[in-house]
Amino acid sequence: MTTPVPIAAVILDFDGTIIDTESSQYETVREEFRRAGVDFPLADFLATIGRGDHRHWSDVLQDRTGPLPNIDEIRARRLAANHRQVAATPVRPGIADLLDRADRHGLPLGVASSSPSDWVDGHLETRGLRHRFATVATRDHVERAKPWPDVYLLAAERLAVEPGRCLVIEDSGTGIRAAKDAGMWCVAVPNPITAASDLSGADLVLSSLTELPYDRFGLG
Repeated sequence: MTTPVPIAAVILDFDGTIIDTESSQYETVREEFRRAGVDFPLADFLATIGRGDHRHWSDVLQDRTGPLPNIDEIRARRLAANHRQVAATPVRPGIADLLDRADRHGLPLGVASSSPSDWVDGHLETRGLRHRFATVATRDHVERAKPWPDVYLLAAERLAVEPGRCLVIEDSGTGIRAAKDAGMWCVAVPNPITAASDLSGADLVLSSLTELPYDRFGLG
């Protein structure tokens, strides 16, 4: 990895990057598939991570089982279980330090997510983090979510920073593609789910954000 131009902003993905919501999402969906007597391989879930255009898991379930008369009940049960698990999931290691360093260096912070605004803003508020970000760009604000670069370009525009001077923290191959197509520097920090993804498109892959070489990005 070459040394980038001086970084002028930091933009983070949300799901799986700030909070590992993806493990709970997979576990709770897989449980509903198990209840229905069918499998939900990790590879099927990985294909949806980071994207805003994938089919709903309950539609995939019914493809494999046929129509389920209690599908609304199944969706509600899964949603409640997911919310309980996410609420108990801490912010990922290294996030607080990164936010503090960006603040000390006067770099604006943003979030770029393929999830809806109420999901992202709600969890950031609950963790007391929403005020740390100058902008939160989500799939509600663009015509095309990741893997297209639109949400990252919107975040950079709102931060008034050239894309090439943005450092992105991502956890998935889909998000990496979006960040790189936006012309940004991208560091991948996979979670237990996305560790099985192809992250080779990132400029740097770390096992933990605590390993980020801050000096290289002018954040030492």
